[in-house]
Amino acid sequence: MQPIQIISICGSVGLLIGIIELIRRNLLKERYAILWLFSAVVILVLSIWKKLLDKIAGLIGVAYPPSLLFLVAFIFFLLILLHFSIVLSTLSEKNKILAQDLALLRTKLEGVDMGRGDKDD
Repeated sequence: MQPIQIISICGSVGLLIGIIELIRRNLLKERYAILWLFSAVVILVLSIWKKLLDKIAGLIGVAYPPSLLFLVAFIFFLLILLHFSIVLSTLSEKNKILAQDLALLRTKLEGVDMGRGDKDD
């Protein structure tokens, strides 16, 4: 076993344990954890099963198979970042709509309060 393979296995196991711990502490919601768990498992499988990594690297023309492992990890991280960007954009839009609705409700409520104040005088 090469040192790079040992480092890859340790890193992917650490990532997997970290993700499970974040889920356990309710710091990472299951909805987002699926992407992280899937990426950690794929990286772990490719780290352990060196022949599969070598075969895939040969098929796509990568000269140094461990670099394929890091490419796969990088692609997963890009996909996760894209997913979070979509979620953030959606939440930002919902937040804007919510703020506008709140402003309209406050305006209506102030109008109702002013109307009541005039009748009492």
